[in-house]
Amino acid sequence: MIYLDYNATTPIDKSVADAMQPFLYEHFGNPSSGHAYGLRAREAVETARGQVADLLGAKPSEIVFTSGGSESNNTVIKGVAHTLRGKGNHIITSQVEHPAVLNPCRFLEKNGYEITYLPVDKYGSVSPDNVAAAITKKTTLVTIMHANNETGTIQPISKISSICRQKGVLLHTDAAQSVGKIPTRVNDLGVDFLSIAGHKLYAPKGIGALYIREGVSIEPLIHGAGHENGRRAGTENVVFDVGLGKACEIASELMEVKTIQALTEYFLNELRKHFGDKIRLHGHPIVRLPNTLYIGFWGLTTDAVLTALDDVAVSTGSACHSGATSISSVLKAMGISESDAGATIRFSLGRYTTQTEINAVLGKLSKIQEVS
Repeated sequence: MIYLDYNATTPIDKSVADAMQPFLYEHFGNPSSGHAYGLRAREAVETARGQVADLLGAKPSEIVFTSGGSESNNTVIKGVAHTLRGKGNHIITSQVEHPAVLNPCRFLEKNGYEITYLPVDKYGSVSPDNVAAAITKKTTLVTIMHANNETGTIQPISKISSICRQKGVLLHTDAAQSVGKIPTRVNDLGVDFLSIAGHKLYAPKGIGALYIREGVSIEPLIHGAGHENGRRAGTENVVFDVGLGKACEIASELMEVKTIQALTEYFLNELRKHFGDKIRLHGHPIVRLPNTLYIGFWGLTTDAVLTALDDVAVSTGSACHSGATSISSVLKAMGISESDAGATIRFSLGRYTTQTEINAVLGKLSKIQEVS
């Protein structure tokens, strides 16, 4: 099969797996134990924490290991809501966020909080001016994703952060799709919180991290013993922490991005040659992830396209809520109707994608055009 669904998940990099291997059997100690086994495990966790911090330009003390992006998002949204309840009960987000942001916001909405869901333009971009206009004296948090999982559109986080700083409001960004693909230095972005999902950057599923800016304190999502400096209870997942750390170390170079971007642009240009005005690129044409193409095929059904791509792994939307028969909520928020969306397919390339594979996919798609 040909795998073009890297935004859904990535395979574990061999170097990552190799780094994890010793901690499956040999170095199995509890990091909280004071003997040699525990100290070796603790050392590995802290090394991994430093590797994640280096990728983000953060301090190791600002990194909290979690089970993934969903937990990181929930920790921030619910934690800020609880901790700053005395200041206000208003949170701002956007209509195109991942369910791991939208659903915690809806949960809070049912429990007396006010949530503003900002609209986006035709490219799926949030306007910083709209953020500024939505902030009130009761606003405690703005949470806007760094890059959209479907369209790949990159949000103007640094501009939004300037507004939030002026207004004294905390800013969180879900960077699950952007870490390892584009720069995500926290000081450049100006965020107070940033979420990472390991399985989006060649680490295992079930591991993630949360950046919490120094000086910011929120109520933990998980209570128990004082793990992660009291910010997330539970015995550390040493094996997966090591894997995420190694994946971040590899990603810190961003050496492969230009190659992936060139291949993505080649794919798009060839699609345009084959289909002309029968395809539409959903999302921003320039300010988007270097690996993502969200393509609408006019005059074709989704089933027809997927049938032709019988041995190609692609997505018709976010993998976390696939199977829906209607247009995605992201496309709806962008003002795209079902008739204008066409058969919308997300192609997301990655580290192991080759031009030979892309050419094979193009061959399959060109046959659909001939039939139609």
